[in-house]
Amino acid sequence: MTAVPDEGWLVAHPPPRRARLFALPLTTDGYTLDDWLKLPETGERIELIDGCFVVSPLPSYGHALVASRLVRILDDARPQDYEVVGAGNLKVGEDGLIPDVVLGRAKAILEGPVALPASDAVCVAEVVSPGKVSRDRDYTIKPPKYAAAGIAVFIRVDLEGDDAPRVEVFNLSGEGYELVAEGKAGNVLSLDQPFPLSFDPAVLTGRRSTTQG
Repeated sequence: MTAVPDEGWLVAHPPPRRARLFALPLTTDGYTLDDWLKLPETGERIELIDGCFVVSPLPSYGHALVASRLVRILDDARPQDYEVVGAGNLKVGEDGLIPDVVLGRAKAILEGPVALPASDAVCVAEVVSPGKVSRDRDYTIKPPKYAAAGIAVFIRVDLEGDDAPRVEVFNLSGEGYELVAEGKAGNVLSLDQPFPLSFDPAVLTGRRSTTQG
């Protein structure tokens, strides 16, 4: 008996696909937006932060569900000159970030860019992932970068704690982002920017009510 399978067996039982690897250029000064935009699709979320690539796994279904529902809420309320997408590439200064939700000018988004300039974004949202590294990124690292790039509104959704989901809304001011509204499940959250909008954060999680659109 031979240990080598015949051709028919290989057709019926193909070997597992190998992970797609890619080479990065050597650098001593940090990677650039051009390097980031040249990355192939790997099925992971890769952001460029302070010259370093930060790789995150795809979010959990709960995280993705919250983001998709927030997209729907914003999409139902937005004026026609805006469009909203989930997890879009965004050029923020020298960084390449991937917010969970991006609301931007319709003309720029409909042109189909690989990465949207921050100047064409009016609101971004982050759903906070569990773990210290992810929480630091969504609380400490990314918001100042969004503010410095001039993005008018930042929304953060935290899924941990007794009052989860908790939604915070920040508007850009001369000192960076200023908290202008916050709400938890069971309380209606109202905001004026980037356009008038009210919703109960409870609708972001759990089963959808038949009274929701």
